[in-house]
Amino acid sequence: MLELDLLTAVSPIDGRYRTKAGTLAEYFSEYALIKYRVQVEIEYFITLCELPLPQLKCFDHARFESLRDIYRNFSEADAQRIKEIESVTNHDVKAVEYFIKEQFDKLGGLEKYKEFIHFGLTSQDINNTSVPLSIKEALEKEYYPQIQKLIDQLASYAEEWKDIPMLAKTHGQPASPTRLGKEIMVFVYRLRRQLDILKSCAITAKFGGATGNYNAHHVAYPEFDWRAFGNKFVSEKLGLEREEYTTQISNYDNLGAIFDAMKRINTIMIDMNRDFWQYISMEYFKQKIKAGEVGSSAMPHKVNPIDFENAEGNLGVANAIFEHLSSKLPVSRLQRDLTDSTVLRNIGVPFGHTIIAIQSSLKGLGKLLLNEHKIYEDLDNCWSVVAEAIQTILRREAYPNPYEALKALTRTNQAINESSIKNFIETLEVSEDIKKELRAITPHNYTGI
Repeated sequence: MLELDLLTAVSPIDGRYRTKAGTLAEYFSEYALIKYRVQVEIEYFITLCELPLPQLKCFDHARFESLRDIYRNFSEADAQRIKEIESVTNHDVKAVEYFIKEQFDKLGGLEKYKEFIHFGLTSQDINNTSVPLSIKEALEKEYYPQIQKLIDQLASYAEEWKDIPMLAKTHGQPASPTRLGKEIMVFVYRLRRQLDILKSCAITAKFGGATGNYNAHHVAYPEFDWRAFGNKFVSEKLGLEREEYTTQISNYDNLGAIFDAMKRINTIMIDMNRDFWQYISMEYFKQKIKAGEVGSSAMPHKVNPIDFENAEGNLGVANAIFEHLSSKLPVSRLQRDLTDSTVLRNIGVPFGHTIIAIQSSLKGLGKLLLNEHKIYEDLDNCWSVVAEAIQTILRREAYPNPYEALKALTRTNQAINESSIKNFIETLEVSEDIKKELRAITPHNYTGI
């Protein structure tokens, strides 16, 4: 079997695009999942000591930081040791428990406390806290900064080009003029709104024992309020919100909401990338040329909008997987089946394709060169778009059948230019002041507010 490297990786995220999405390995790789599991187990043990359980009253709290160093200094060698243990146990979370017990032995003097590692828990108490924690940190440290960078770039262009009049196209046909900056601001507005919705989604975790009822905890220590304990642990130690009523596994409804929110943002980015692609095709933008780059293997003249195409393709893949995650994860047979386990391991995939797409979008935006001449030319060659303005003013003046009059003028296969519009104005039975008002309207200034 081929050794795994950039050339032999099956997934392009770990191969061709490793330089773009490789940082996500800190959150979604097998190593990362194991590290998060160790973190949850350690923080859980510490919280039991803080409660304290009677048998943990004598645990020296000064040693908490040494325990935390087990996950703070977690290495690939540590992860490999856990995989070696798993090869015997055939259970990944149990292997983590045994690894931590080994670490307790190395620290010394902790022998009598080892059985309180993973005390009363099922594997999903660890998995359904580790995975949401990884998502939380990936959003905060990777996704939010990069999507914000994209929004900021778009907002900068919107401001820079706010006064550039442009022919609008509805149904692919000339329509009331707009401004380039405003059209870009539409995407800024949409992305900001949906990003706010994503950030408002609760990131929740399941933590409640084998079937969500704290059975083992309660039978051993009925005097404690384990629901309050779980709420405090998940909130204060992990920065998550505990799901109050669950089966053995998370309800996954809130993860579904996160994936749906990310999918909507991706859909807006698809729309944005297609529009910029189209503007380049219309020659409203040219692209910066980099020495040595080739646009086509056959046509030397080409500078293709490949970054916008790359982004669109990756966003499509990401959304297909986000869709499956959000629709599949909340569905499980009775108190649980195992279908969620294998699906959860793919969460990093749509994140990866999304990060690749954001970076490709930014690269494409960074190549844009405004072609004001072409934008002006298209607008100047389409005087028919002022027909709306003229007929609206005529309506204001109670002129008979203004819409029909303009329709007769403009809805033909003949070219409508400045002369034909102005000649039409002269035929109107309105005051000179109204004619003067109409003459002042051009495709370049009829852009609204």
